[in-house]
Amino acid sequence: MTDWQEIADAGFELPPGADVDDLAAELSEALADPDPRLRDGTAYAVMRTWIKRGVLDDQLASLGDQMAARFSDPRIQARTFAALVLCWIIERGGFDLAWVSAFADWYPAEDDLRGFDPELGWLHAVAHGADLLGLLGRDQRVRPEQILELAVRRMLADTDYVWRDAEDDRLGCAIALTLSRPGLTAGQSTAWLGPIDKRISQGEPGPVPAYASNSIRTLRLLYVLADRGVRADPSGQPTPLTHAVAVKQRLASSLAPVTWFSG
Repeated sequence: MTDWQEIADAGFELPPGADVDDLAAELSEALADPDPRLRDGTAYAVMRTWIKRGVLDDQLASLGDQMAARFSDPRIQARTFAALVLCWIIERGGFDLAWVSAFADWYPAEDDLRGFDPELGWLHAVAHGADLLGLLGRDQRVRPEQILELAVRRMLADTDYVWRDAEDDRLGCAIALTLSRPGLTAGQSTAWLGPIDKRISQGEPGPVPAYASNSIRTLRLLYVLADRGVRADPSGQPTPLTHAVAVKQRLASSLAPVTWFSG
């Protein structure tokens, strides 16, 4: 078994005489390992660095296929980390619409929404999926309506789990990145809120359902980003939403009925 820590300590240099195909296959398996020290530690760092540096350029297509297939893997950590790896692959230039379809089938349907597990470590299905959602939302090969619909389906999915580990921030950012895409109409930028308005309007007195809490907090974060702009890169300058004023007005209308101090 490859010592990934040794590779990291050596500046992530490819070991002399190494078979890159074999290393890529081993890394792929490590990114589904139940041990968080391996999966979310050294293997994560090596995979991300090697993809960014181009070490795995010849393996991008096969790795992307593996990650897309992994969305139906029985292991929760395999599913959630597949979204992260696909982010790196697409950022490097790999792309296949079949990967988008596999992600679209998985993301709103995933029912294990734990952020952190004491044994498995970080799982973060909603957050990891949101990172990929935001990347696809800016990609001209993907329809923005599809991305916004996926975000809505993720928010409105029936669950007893209230997001607690900044999932609402990650998903709100993904929506904002999609809404910063050039060429969007004002209608495209706001119509996706219709199903959320309808579902929440049907709520009954009593405790706030988990889906409603998750959705409301995501939309509140989105309002801030519509006002201030959104960063695709944390170190970059904020990009304004294409129809920021229209989005803010519609968000204010959507949030007013569920905001007790609203005038």
